[in-house]
Amino acid sequence: MAGVLEGVTIIEMEGIGPAPFCGMMLADHGARVIRVARQGSRDAAGRDVLSRNRERIEADLKSPDGIAAVREFARTADGIIEGFRPGVMERLGLGPDVLLGDNPKLVYGRMTGWGQYGPLSQAAGHDINYISISGNLHGYGRPNEKPTPPTNAIGDFAGGGMMLSFGMVAGILNARSTGKGQVIDCAMTDGAAVIHAMQWGFRGAGAWEDTRGVNMLDTAAHFYDTYECADGTFISIGSIEPQFYALLREKAGLTDPAFDAQMDKSAWPALKAKLTSLFKSKPRSEWCALMEGTDICFAPVLSMADALKHPHNVERGTFLNIDGIDQPGPAPRFLGTPAAKPVGRK
Repeated sequence: MAGVLEGVTIIEMEGIGPAPFCGMMLADHGARVIRVARQGSRDAAGRDVLSRNRERIEADLKSPDGIAAVREFARTADGIIEGFRPGVMERLGLGPDVLLGDNPKLVYGRMTGWGQYGPLSQAAGHDINYISISGNLHGYGRPNEKPTPPTNAIGDFAGGGMMLSFGMVAGILNARSTGKGQVIDCAMTDGAAVIHAMQWGFRGAGAWEDTRGVNMLDTAAHFYDTYECADGTFISIGSIEPQFYALLREKAGLTDPAFDAQMDKSAWPALKAKLTSLFKSKPRSEWCALMEGTDICFAPVLSMADALKHPHNVERGTFLNIDGIDQPGPAPRFLGTPAAKPVGRK
């Protein structure tokens, strides 16, 4: 079985980061993704996880023949994805008006940081900038410390590439039912904002303070944080619900009545100090033996190397080794039409 997207053809204009991630998501699940690279550009097949499962062609995008070749591929494709600044594809002669004129059912996915319009649309930027103006980065980090970017996961990949992969599938479904394609303006600023929809809901309900590190889910609560163990490794605790919190107290021997005040924010600093001292009293292996697999909502904080070896990840095949490179396998899992094991190049 080739995957749930078998029969879908996507043209991907070669780039870096979120647009290739979108291409990877689609290709992982069976879409035929043809990557168009500039003539003479470096081929990253086998080394770049984001380039897996692709066919790759080179085209001279400065020549009429190269542009004609891309147009010919797009005439029969379901979609095209590109991650250039607004206007670049138009200047190449490959803008939406041209390609949808050739193929009215084409879904034209445009991946940018700031979007196709707006006062910042032509500015350079990176994930850290996009999550800054979306209100995300302000909330990441410890209280009274500067904001800490969570690598480039939120803007580039969650709010960008994954959002565009959803958009492409939705757009193609619509095109197949209506006969009309369309343009998707996928901006990482918009996507990052959507990723925080729950926090915006909490804020509207008066249950979220617009300050770093003072809320239940952003490290203020003693029952939702990471803790260092005696061997210098870390664990994570997420015992929000009363029954999970009660089990944490039982397993950790927290008989101190001060822990009765679970939701009293004024008590959180003192209770966190007690837990900090407790968890430092044993190595992580002992805490795992006591708590992992229970309803405490517990997990060890693993490095990438350790994540490869964790029994849960091993049994599920969460990670694969392809061409000597460890990497995550396709997700989500489709049990009726499972994705094939990725390859560096189709």
